[in-house]
Amino acid sequence: MTKIIRIFCLLSLLSTAVNTLAEEPVLAGDFSLPDLNGQTVKLSDFRGKWVVVNYWATWCAPCRKEIPELSELYTERADIVVLGLDYEDIERSKLDKFLAGIHVSYPILLLDIYNMPEFVDEPRALPMTIIINPEGFRMRTFYGPITRAEIERVVDS
Repeated sequence: MTKIIRIFCLLSLLSTAVNTLAEEPVLAGDFSLPDLNGQTVKLSDFRGKWVVVNYWATWCAPCRKEIPELSELYTERADIVVLGLDYEDIERSKLDKFLAGIHVSYPILLLDIYNMPEFVDEPRALPMTIIINPEGFRMRTFYGPITRAEIERVVDS
């Protein structure tokens, strides 16, 4: 039993380490996606600010848990933009119904998961969050849930 507990603890530590590995900064490719109102949003429109690109889905419990902190971050920090990329095959009416039941202050962008646009990553896990610096370089990718504090550690360092 002790051996099983040690293995479980080691796997937990490894998954946390993978979630927060530093990356070499790489220029993020520009993408254009429609928002919920049909307006085109370009990543490059936000140069000069930190951008948090968060892949999520309505069925993903950790994704739903992140929404309040991401909304606060977007509302309270003028230097940070949050973009939520809805990564799921869902009818628009069901997405609208879901969003009507929660408060999301940041733009939600729509993805066609069967025809991913150029420069939009296919997420390895949900949620997945990419932090892009004001110059347009990808600074860090988080796989799994993320907190406001983790984002601010990257932005403020």
